[in-house]
Amino acid sequence: MRRSARAVTVWSSPPISLPGVDLTDARLWAQKWRWYERNSLPWNRLRIHYELARRQAFARWPLHGDVLEALRDGRLEIGPNVLFEPGVWLTAPPPGKIRIGGGTFLNLNVMVAAFELVEIGQHCMFANGCFITDANHRFDDPQRPVPWQGFTSRGPTRVGDNVWCGANVVITSGVTVGERCVIGANSVVTESIPSFSIAVGAPAHVVRTISYE
Repeated sequence: MRRSARAVTVWSSPPISLPGVDLTDARLWAQKWRWYERNSLPWNRLRIHYELARRQAFARWPLHGDVLEALRDGRLEIGPNVLFEPGVWLTAPPPGKIRIGGGTFLNLNVMVAAFELVEIGQHCMFANGCFITDANHRFDDPQRPVPWQGFTSRGPTRVGDNVWCGANVVITSGVTVGERCVIGANSVVTESIPSFSIAVGAPAHVVRTISYE
């Protein structure tokens, strides 16, 4: 007895195609998305909040940078009651370290970038758009694109306790800002500032010493 053959139709979805984007381009885009948007993945976002909660700190989303990796590796140290407003960016590729003391407040779009060490004391305030770093981009090789030349550093950057930085302050490599300083908005700190000073300008210079008499 012979069985009759029956035709079987197998339905399959057509490959996704975007005009002007081939498979190689799509894979490269996906690789970049996984890296740059990794903090927005629900499980990573939950992990970051967990790590912050363990340290009695809090972040309003989005929080950018290699935050989770640095927290788990011990390269990002955060004290209790630290608050990050939306858009804060913390980046510390190994072996870079960031230390932020308890009670410090980073407002909208503040960026901290560590090549070796950026240290921020307790109860500091950074207004919108501040940038604190211990590195500079190299640009000394005329044969290589600037983004490929890496970084140079004058040493760790340190900010003492109870420092208030106005909007868009930049604190550069190798600088120490002493405790209870006030740095005026839009200032660029290129040299160390003594404690209890008010400094303004680009480059920043001391205009007054704070007295508590």
